[in-house]
Amino acid sequence: MFMRSCEVELGGQLRVTVREQNDGCEESKTRTGVPEENADRGNWTTKREYILSMVGYAVGLGNVWRFPYLAYKNGGGAFLIPYFLMLAVAGLPMFFLECSLGQFCSQGPINVWKAVPIMQGVGVTMVLVSTLVAVYYNVIVGYSIYYMFTSFQFPLPWSECFRWSDGNCSTTPTGTDHNDSCLAPNNISTAVKSPSEQYWDKVALRRTGGLEETGEIVWHLALCLLLAWLLTGAALFKGIKSSGKVVYFTATFPYVVLFILVVRGLTLDGARDGIEYYIGSQSNLTKLAEAEVWKDAVTQIFYSLSVAWGGLTALSSYNKFHNNCYKDSIIICAVNCGTSIFAGFAIFSILGHMAHVYGKPVSEVVQSDFALAFVAYPEALSQLPVSPLWSVLFFFMLLTLGLDSQFAGIETITTSLQDSFPEALKSRSSLLTVVTCIVLFLLGLPCVTQTGIYWVKLMDHFCAGWMLLITAVLELIGIIYIYGGSRFIKDIEMMIGPKNLLFWLWWKACWYLISPIVLAVILVWSLFTFTPPTYDSVVYPEWGVSLGWCMTAFCLMWIPAFAVWKLAKAEGSFWQRCKAASLATNSWGPYLDCHRGDRYKKQQSSGLDMKVTSNVYSINSNLTPV
Repeated sequence: MFMRSCEVELGGQLRVTVREQNDGCEESKTRTGVPEENADRGNWTTKREYILSMVGYAVGLGNVWRFPYLAYKNGGGAFLIPYFLMLAVAGLPMFFLECSLGQFCSQGPINVWKAVPIMQGVGVTMVLVSTLVAVYYNVIVGYSIYYMFTSFQFPLPWSECFRWSDGNCSTTPTGTDHNDSCLAPNNISTAVKSPSEQYWDKVALRRTGGLEETGEIVWHLALCLLLAWLLTGAALFKGIKSSGKVVYFTATFPYVVLFILVVRGLTLDGARDGIEYYIGSQSNLTKLAEAEVWKDAVTQIFYSLSVAWGGLTALSSYNKFHNNCYKDSIIICAVNCGTSIFAGFAIFSILGHMAHVYGKPVSEVVQSDFALAFVAYPEALSQLPVSPLWSVLFFFMLLTLGLDSQFAGIETITTSLQDSFPEALKSRSSLLTVVTCIVLFLLGLPCVTQTGIYWVKLMDHFCAGWMLLITAVLELIGIIYIYGGSRFIKDIEMMIGPKNLLFWLWWKACWYLISPIVLAVILVWSLFTFTPPTYDSVVYPEWGVSLGWCMTAFCLMWIPAFAVWKLAKAEGSFWQRCKAASLATNSWGPYLDCHRGDRYKKQQSSGLDMKVTSNVYSINSNLTPV
């Protein structure tokens, strides 16, 4: 069934489209011939673009440097047991819940809480956390850009003690052989650092002695940060229509590099020792008796899948209503975890070769976090034949891993703003993206000063940690216990079709009981075992730790603030106000009227239907609602 309609936009432009009836809804065929179910808000051009965007969002820098380190630290192959168990009971249920929620109502992480208005502050907190993380995440991308550019020289600048090094630089394993090192005669061996460590501190970061010593802007990092934001802004300039094309490269290229590094790494001397440490016969099953191992497993799963950041909800909101979000969740989670395991083979084979060259155990070359990515890996790569080639490939891989994760973070921010203020921002999406990137770039400038790494560590410690556990627990309470788990399951069945009781048995067990308990236990444990941040033995001053708590308070305060606001707007006794503020709004439900069905039926106007959406007035010539 075809029908013609004319749409008169505010700018006075006339656009003729062809609409095709499809499953009770009309799909608008654009000039490119690509059908869009939701012409007002937009959909992913193809299913592949959505899958690749979600994979790119979930698979990030942490898969390359954090998972291999945690596997080594927690018993190697034995760590996979709690890792996959936590995936089943915490990661996958939360991933499925958030994707379903965003797709059902076609709204971002703030507006989805029309389902439970009193909990809307949870969505605001998610967006604020994503904003703060986006500020420093692109700084790390900037580090990768800098190392990639500096890799175009031979020998690699961190392979030897050059003129920038001081008397504590040594290229020997122990730092005691003065014939092959840059040690000054009066230096002690305990203060020795490798060339890669000194290059990271003295050249790349130009790091000062602490947060109190501000220093000046490190201009090469500032320019790399600017380039990172230019790439981000360019990819997102047209929203999902442009970012969906970019992820064809950024989401797939890391796998090409990982495959090359695995093949090359396995052919190196000492590679077997590295693999043995990672996942081989030296796996320590006794580690499973330690509670710390289980905590590391659930936190890695939780953060690796990007749950509770708001990004899963935002990206899924651009799906077509009847997309099989259940199948997508299984595929994306499997790809994410498989990538982490595969990356471990690439990393530890190279670290095993590094240990072989230096004549020391693998345990002495494995480090965590930034030191692993920008000290241990560069040093290991410098030991390979044709080292500049492998170094360029590795850091270009880090660049693409970071960028597609950053794309989703910015999309979360802009989607939330457009959904909250559609009249003002929906028609200015490109301008909003540019302004967002500029503001976040300016906020990130303190992170490229000589104290920048301390700010990055501080923000990562307080913003990307247990605060996500709080929002996840509250999300489960809001959707499953207040909105209603059975009602939510019926919402999902409106999209993917009815399922039998056996299908829902596991998901209900996780949503109602297992996941909340697991996350609550980890949250309490994380708070109980909290330690102030440090970087390379540098202790943060009290005012720095206080500032970190202020960032946490700023993000979390919107949860009670919105709850109080919703209660104040309601009428009646306190209990009546609580009930009223917990009921879904009249506008809650599927975005398009044709998908609302009897469960979410809303009154239709008779006669000529003029619907004002964003800043576009759409007049249908045959009186069919658009």
